[in-house]
Parts: sequence; structure tokens; C-alpha cells
Amino acid sequence: MTEQPKFQRRKRRGAVAVVEQPQRIAEQPVDHTLEELEALIAEKEALLQRKAELEAKRLREAEREAERAHAAKAAEEQAREAKAARDAELEAKRQARQAELEAQKKRDAEQAKLAQIERAATPKTPLVLARAPEPKPTPAPVFDPEASWKAIDRFQLDPQRLAERNVITALRQDPSHTRFDILRTRMLQALSENGWKRVAITSPTKDCGKTFTAANLAISLSRQENCRTVLLDLDMRSPSLHKIFGVSDTGAIGDMLRGDISPEAHLQGFAPNSIAAGSHVAIGFNGIVEPYAAELLQDPSTRAVFDEIERQFKPNVMLFDLPPALLNDDVIAMRPHIDALLIVAAGGMTKANDIKETERRLGDGIPLLGVVLNKAEHVESSDYPY
Repeated sequence: MTEQPKFQRRKRRGAVAVVEQPQRIAEQPVDHTLEELEALIAEKEALLQRKAELEAKRLREAEREAERAHAAKAAEEQAREAKAARDAELEAKRQARQAELEAQKKRDAEQAKLAQIERAATPKTPLVLARAPEPKPTPAPVFDPEASWKAIDRFQLDPQRLAERNVITALRQDPSHTRFDILRTRMLQALSENGWKRVAITSPTKDCGKTFTAANLAISLSRQENCRTVLLDLDMRSPSLHKIFGVSDTGAIGDMLRGDISPEAHLQGFAPNSIAAGSHVAIGFNGIVEPYAAELLQDPSTRAVFDEIERQFKPNVMLFDLPPALLNDDVIAMRPHIDALLIVAAGGMTKANDIKETERRLGDGIPLLGVVLNKAEHVESSDYPY
């Protein structure tokens, strides 16, 4: 056999490789069927769609959070601007009053100077001394607090509305109303024995029923005509007392505490009604959220307003519906203004440590009248659901 050239051998081997390669490809097993590939593609598309939905939901949540933050910032800015406007108005009044006093002082000085000149120009005449008559004592004016009670506005009581909002002392159909009568009597006895008037009603946390207790106590106290009661909604961050009594024309209690309006212009009483609620209850409602409640309660104007209410209305009891003690510092800010404390606890919700912490924050200087256990079913009898 003759030897073939190298390039021919290489060519032949390449041809064999070309022929054999399709055979090897054909022998490889198929990994996935068409149905499986379609299922994988559908699963991938579903995952991509779910990812897009989650991303859209995240964007919506971010937008809502941004809107809430913007609204809160706008409300805070609005309150700050309102406070600045009020401060500017008070400063303008003070400056105007100061200018008026300076002008009056200048006029008095000029009149005194003119009188001195006239006396110097008038010829002297002999003086005849005469015995001046003794002045008669002027009787001190007698202050009548009933005039202030008659001056306040009155609102209608809707017995059905009160019953729907658990003011059980209104219709007295629920046997539990006697508990509030007992609480009223014991509280009045304690106040009388110690010379106290101002009672703060609070709770450790939210939803314990402190406003419910304050409203029922007010109705119960109103049935004693010789007892004059003032109830103020000082939960200024979340006012709700007006909702229980169905009063829409509430005004802002912050304006009264700042001295912008008088107590007799803000306080409201019960109109003649069918549930025997008396006329000697004056309630200070609030329909405006006060973001600087603690600062306002510590302002000297608040103390002056409380003293003015006592001077004009001569109340036997002043009830303060305060916010929950463990949520903010409003109750601590009220310490200088109160004589005694009433804590409302919720059965099955309030813990003993919460009550102790509430007492600790107020300190030993504030006497505790008692703890009202609310929402405690079947304590003594099935007839007492509250």
C-alpha cells in the first residue's frame, strides 16, 4: 500500500467527525417536555407578576405614609402658627394698654401742673375750718353665684342618646346606676371632710372608661340641687365628652384656659329635661384638638381661669376629665391644680402595675380617692354588667 499524503488523512478524519456528530446529538436524552417548559414559563411569569404587585403595594404604603407625615406636619405647623398669632395678638393688646396708660399718665401730669398754676394765681382768702361729717361705712357688695349659673347657655338632653352611650344614670333602668350614686356620696363625703373640691379622673391606658365615668358622675351629682358641679373636658388631645351628650356647638376649651373668653361664655348646663337632671352642672366641652395641652395646663393663665371659675360659680365639686396618665405628661402637668385623684381601671385589661405607675407619676402629694373598676362582668350579680 502506498502512503497517502497527510492532508488527505486529515480530511478523511474530519469527514468522519462530521458524520458521527449528528448521531451523538440525536442520542442525547431530552431534559424537558414542551408542557413542562410552558409550566416553568408560566410559573416564572406568575412570580414576576407577584413581585410587581408587592412592589406596587410597597410604593402605595410609602405614599400613604408620606401623606400621613405631611398631614401631621401641616397640622403641627398650623397649630404653631395659630399659637404665634395668638401670642402676637396678646402682645399687641399689652402694648396698646401700656400706651394708653402712658398717655393717661401724661394727661394727669399736665392737669396737675395746670391746677398748680391756677392755685398760684388765685388770691388767698382766709380759711374757715369746718368739721367734716364722718363718712358712713359702705357695705361690701354681696356676690351672688346664681347670676353666673343663670348666665350660661343650656343644651337639651336626649335620654335615648344618653342610654345608647351607656350613661346609665340618665334613665336609671340599668341596676348598675346605683354604683355611681354610691361613688357620688362617698366622694362628696371625702371632699367635705378634707376641704377638697378639684378631682381629676384618669386611667392608666386608653379605653378604660374614664369619660364614661365622668359623664355618669355628672348626671348623678346634678340630682343634688345643693351641690354645684363643674365638669371640664381636659383630654384636649382626644376630646370626646361632647359626643356623649350630643353637643355640637362646643367651642375650644383652650380659648377659655388662655383667657380669651370668659368661663360663663364657654360653660354650658342642662336645659329643663325629663330625667330630673338638675341645673347646677356646668360642663366645659372641647371640639378642638390642642397639640400643646401639657404646656397650656402649666401656663399661669390656666390657674387663673380655675380660680375665676371657683370665684364666680362657687362649685362644690370640680371634675377634670384627663387623658390616660401613662400616654403623655398632661396628668403630671395638672398636679398643681388638683386636690384628689380618681383612677378608672378596666377589668381584664388594666394591670396592677399600671395603677401603681399612675400613682407613682402623680406622687404622694395627691390623695387617691379610689379606683373605679369598669367593664367587670359578674362581680357580684349578673344584674351588674358594668
